[in-house]
Amino acid sequence: MSDSSSIPPPDLDLKRLIDRMGYGILVFDSADRLVMDNEAARAMLGPNLTLIRAEGWVAAAMLLDARRSDGPSANEIRARALSTGEPIRFHTLMTGAYIPCWAVSVQGNSGQLYTLISMEQTDWNALREFMSTFRNEARLAVESSRGHADLILQLMRKRPQGMTADQLAERVKGFAEIIATHMYRLEMLLNQLYRLEVLRTGQLPSLVSRDRRKLKLAEFVEDFLEGLIQEQPMDAIHAETLRDRLVLQIPSDITVVASPEYLRRALYDVLRNALMYSPPNTPVTLRAARLLPSEVVQIDIVDQGCGIRPKEAERVFAPFQRARQPQVMAEFGYGISLYLVKAELDAMGGRIWFESEEGVGTTFSIKLPGA
Repeated sequence: MSDSSSIPPPDLDLKRLIDRMGYGILVFDSADRLVMDNEAARAMLGPNLTLIRAEGWVAAAMLLDARRSDGPSANEIRARALSTGEPIRFHTLMTGAYIPCWAVSVQGNSGQLYTLISMEQTDWNALREFMSTFRNEARLAVESSRGHADLILQLMRKRPQGMTADQLAERVKGFAEIIATHMYRLEMLLNQLYRLEVLRTGQLPSLVSRDRRKLKLAEFVEDFLEGLIQEQPMDAIHAETLRDRLVLQIPSDITVVASPEYLRRALYDVLRNALMYSPPNTPVTLRAARLLPSEVVQIDIVDQGCGIRPKEAERVFAPFQRARQPQVMAEFGYGISLYLVKAELDAMGGRIWFESEEGVGTTFSIKLPGA
């Protein structure tokens, strides 16, 4: 008996359905001719589609390979899709944008093999919003730093009458701290911009794969915390209170497979939020356990903070979204760190989620492959 769920309804126009898809679709027959395209492909390719219609696969392959030097060629990708029958993922560059694509073979009713190329449409909204934030933050940092630097110079050139050397030093120190804070925030934003660029241009999987290794988690966390204390970042993670508030519960025999750089970023961003959104006299627990019988390792960061309202939950991993709770809005942030963390953990074969109760606290959990 055939599975009726796999048979299209008789009134469904498949060509019209494909034309309405959000992905660009190109279909080539075994003679290399373009036999089908859709509205999204027409919008993405513009005049290039006229050339592909005239010259078929040869023109499409040239377009897909243009300015792309990594990985197999379009011809090799197509041959592999036709020979294996499996979907092949690759990417191309068009008008300066990274375009994720799939190549798959489809057998027609006559037995002829067709090649279907699907192309994702690039979403620039997150990057556009980030650049707007970056411009505003950079402008504020420059204007504020210039103004406070001018005040320092004025004080140094002509000390106000009656001001002692100690008072002058204290005033200059205050201005310098304001400048340093603006520079720190700008540096943090630049770092997040780089992470977003790596994600949006498709570099993340290869960078993570190249850097993955076995890590003894307890030793890694100790080195990570020692680095934070030495760096003394100018935000919620203060060197003088970090050790007092942080409770470590990590067995010495736990090993994970991860990129040290991206695991460091994940721990920093989640730990920073836990410390920032919980009262200064409450503990934050960093614990880990191996989930038997598998080799998966779960890392939990537990705080006793303001918690996350259920209606705000969908904002947590969304780019440029922050909960509207007063405790959250009162703190400095851009609303993108957890979005980046989730993508980076996904690239490492891990995942992140949370459980929270408003007014009680939040637990962020990370799963990573063990070893």
